[in-house]
Amino acid sequence: MKIFAQRFLFLQFYCFSVLGMAQTVKKLNDPSIVAQHKRQVFESWGDFRPYPRYILGIQTNFAYATVWGNWAPAKNREYKRGPDIRPLKPTGLEVQRFAELEFQRNEGEKIKVEVDTLYKRNLQDFAHWTSVTSDGDPLWLLYYKRMLKPLKEFPKNPQNFMEWQLKDDKTYQNMKSFGEIDYLQEQLDLLKDQYDNSRTLDMPRGKRFLMYHETLIGWRKFVKRIRAGDQKNTLYLNYKNLLTSLKSTDSPIPSKNDKEIVQSIMTKYKNKF
Repeated sequence: MKIFAQRFLFLQFYCFSVLGMAQTVKKLNDPSIVAQHKRQVFESWGDFRPYPRYILGIQTNFAYATVWGNWAPAKNREYKRGPDIRPLKPTGLEVQRFAELEFQRNEGEKIKVEVDTLYKRNLQDFAHWTSVTSDGDPLWLLYYKRMLKPLKEFPKNPQNFMEWQLKDDKTYQNMKSFGEIDYLQEQLDLLKDQYDNSRTLDMPRGKRFLMYHETLIGWRKFVKRIRAGDQKNTLYLNYKNLLTSLKSTDSPIPSKNDKEIVQSIMTKYKNKF
């Protein structure tokens, strides 16, 4: 009970002390400090307080003498006589820092936009570079896929006239005997390899379509060679069959001696002389 009473009295004493100190606090309004604040920001340069007071030419303001006068430190007198160094004046150091920060912020935004653009461009270039996304390219879907489809579906190693798209087996055998089929097979292998490379290798989009175009031109020339070889060998076989038929239809000439030949001539021309 005694301890509780002591604590209660201590609490009352503490509350009264705090209230008393709060009542004694007054607002500080020193004109010299206010002038210093104005010099430190942007309002004005000057108003160096405290002001001097002279009596008979003698400085009587001790505060002025110790702050700005002869008794003051040299740096105080240089500060008073020096240039306007307000940090927040229109050309002040802090204003320059703010302007530089704003400039850096704008430059940072520009760099960020450029970096984002480069990043997006790199993604786009990668999408066009890799062969994984080549199937979705619009130009491939609209044109080259349809134009190169016959080459893709053409047999890699044709073994008969139907796979070579020739007229008949005789034409195929004749072209094979003259070595034309071997030459066409080499051209077909080159076209197949070029087509596979254009579809599977990683390369720039422009180079890929150049390969498409070169492959398409090669395929058209290849088809023309097949058609020309087919027509040429068909014509050759037709002429060969015609000559064979003509030889088979001619009657054999009977063998005659000299007397029989003379008699046949005399009989033929006896009424003309």
